[in-house]
Parts: sequence; structure tokens; C-alpha cells
Amino acid sequence: MDYSLFGQKFTRHAGITQLMDDLNQGLQNPNAIMLGGGNPAVIPEMQTAFNQQLGKQLGSGELLQALANYDGPKGKNSFTEALAALLQREYGWAISARNIALTNGSQTAFFYLFNLFAGDFATTKKKVLFPLAPEYIGYADSALSEEMFVAGKPSISLLENGLFKYHIDFEQLEVGDDIGLICVSRPTNPTGNVLTDEEIRHLDEIAQARGIPLLIDNAYGTPFPNIIFSDVTPFWNDNTILCMSLSKLGLPGARCGIVIAPESIIDALGNLSGIINLAPGGIGPTLMQPWVENGEIIRLSQDVIRPFYEQRAWQTVTKLQDAIPAPRLRIHKPEGALFLWLWFEGLPIHSQELYLRLKEQGLILVPGHYFFPGITDTGWRHQQECMRLNYAQHPDVVSAGVDILAKTIGNLDHLWRN
Repeated sequence: MDYSLFGQKFTRHAGITQLMDDLNQGLQNPNAIMLGGGNPAVIPEMQTAFNQQLGKQLGSGELLQALANYDGPKGKNSFTEALAALLQREYGWAISARNIALTNGSQTAFFYLFNLFAGDFATTKKKVLFPLAPEYIGYADSALSEEMFVAGKPSISLLENGLFKYHIDFEQLEVGDDIGLICVSRPTNPTGNVLTDEEIRHLDEIAQARGIPLLIDNAYGTPFPNIIFSDVTPFWNDNTILCMSLSKLGLPGARCGIVIAPESIIDALGNLSGIINLAPGGIGPTLMQPWVENGEIIRLSQDVIRPFYEQRAWQTVTKLQDAIPAPRLRIHKPEGALFLWLWFEGLPIHSQELYLRLKEQGLILVPGHYFFPGITDTGWRHQQECMRLNYAQHPDVVSAGVDILAKTIGNLDHLWRN
């Protein structure tokens, strides 16, 4: 059976499908230690709140109504109106519901947006620029055109206590005429890096000067779910595309992505959604609309979700550093998201081989080389020395995984290059 070029591209092996396959297999294997995928933690207070909200809406018939009816291609109107009102009230943004579209998860939104602003044009070809790699694994295979991504290598600061941090290297950052979109995540998946307000403003200035949008992936960011451990200012203007999500609140199964953008872009997304999906799902927006209307979504994010993850992150850092001290292991300073980014400087095997060795022992991490879309320097060894670890699981599960990782790294001592 022959596939089209589209079929050949989207049926070949991809890092994101490996990650999701591992996640699915792990859910079926009670003995697997799943520290790879992006499932959020089970937070008791959030579970109670979700159950209460579900109970109310089941009793009132709202959830059944959401299941029994299509929304429009841009999503549930009452939800987008409530969200626009919340953002106007809290941050003074000059937006309305016409600036907001819903999608079936953020992954769908990125596919639409990347291919709207980059790829093959009538007389030219444009690309998406990631100013700072590593970046999200799900970006890498979402382009209709080949070689659609370029990325900047980071500058790396070594910090105290075995930590390090990536920074955008603005001096080396090239934004040519072939760039159609600049994209960053904040906090960054996989590293937990948080771009400062100054870095975001600088990127906005570059984007505006070039007449191209700045896309900020805010799936873990502020104001919700606020899995971000530093005080930063939410950012949006009429040249910004801000992508948000209900997944990391604890509702990944709802598959609700949120795009905040200029009206012309929202209209384009509505057309794409109508053709490809008919309409996004309505369960997540229906469930969360009361929390958006009364601001509870911000309170829970600030008072429950953020402190839970911050405590778990630093607890896991301590476990890792006790088990594998520097310089064998350096950890990116945890500033947000669900992950710790582990750098085994001088690792004598490829991160894919380390992934396979760990998988044989029932531990799932994600090999780091998948997180460098747009980096063409195959000789840059750093790409092959990193792993992503999800610290959001139960502490006993994380501890067992750290033990397996430490033992496996220890078995490589005789091969280490430094």
C-alpha cells in the first residue's frame, strides 16, 4: 500500500508518539515506573474540587448538554466570553471573546499555527524559529514541510549545588527574512526554564520589527495552571499568540487548548477547526467555566497547584543529587513545569541507549535528543547527554525510579569520558 508524501511523513517514527506509546503501555503495566510522559500529578485538593464540580454539573444536566450538542468551530462561546472577561479584569488586556479560540488540546493548536505561518508560500519558504533549544518534543514532527524549524543554541550557566541554567543567546540569534514565526514555551518543557520578563520583551521587539508573530506556549504558565516558581508577568499584545491549556490543571483527558491571538488569526483557526474537527470538545470548557467566571481557577492555581509542584520538584532534586552527585549529574534549575532536565556531562552512551537500558528495568524516562528541533549541529554532544524526568508522580515511585537510574549510571563508570 502506497502512502502520499503526507502519509509517509506522519506515519514514520516520532519522539512524541514514542512518548505517548510508553505512557499508554505504562498505564497497562502496574509495575512500570512512569517518569517519562507529561501526565500531571494527582493533587488531592484538586481531585476534591473536580469531583464537586462534576457532581454539580451532572445534577444540573450541564455536562449532558455539553455532550449532546456541538459547539462552534472556535469553541464554547460562554467559556471564551468568561475567559476574556477574566483576563480583562485581572491584567487589563484589551481582548474580547473574538480573540480566543479553543482547540482539541494545545498540540492541535501548534500544528495549525506552525503551518499557517511557516512552510511553503507562493514564492518563498518560511520557518519557525525556536530562540532557545531544547524545546518541547511535540513541536518537532508537526510541520507539513521538511526542514521547517530552526533553533538557537543556548548559553549555559553553571550554578551552585550541581545546577545549571539555559539562557537565550541573543548575540548569536539570527532572525532572517525566512522566519515566519518565533516560538517559545514558558515555562519550557522539557527543562523547567522560565524566560524572564526582559527576555520576553526582547523577543517581542524582534518579532514586531520583523512583522511576524511571537507564539508563547503557556501550557504550564501563569495565570493558570501557574506551575511556575518565580514571579513573572503574564504577557500578551496584538502581535502575540498565547497558547494555554486545561491539561496541567489536572484535566488532560478533556483535550482543551486555548489560543489567545489577534482576531484575524482566531478566524483562521476557526476555519481550520471547522474543516478538520467540526468543533472542539465542550466538556472541559463546561466544567471550568464557573471557575473562570469567579476567578477560582487563578486562586487554585496559585494556592494549591504551584506550591504542590514546587515542593515535589525540589524534593526530587535532593533525591537525585544524593544518588548521583555532580559532576556526573547536573540538573537544570527547576523554575516550573512538571519535569527535571538531567545533564550527564560526558555520558559515554547516547541518551537513546540509556533510555533503552532503563526501559528494560521498568523505568521510563525520555531521551533528550528529541528535544532539539531545528538544531542541525549533529556534533553537539550535549544533545545526547540529557534526559527528561517527570517528578510529578508519587514520591515513592519517583524514589524507586531514581534508584534504578543511579544504578544504571553507576554501571557506566568504567566508560565515562571525564
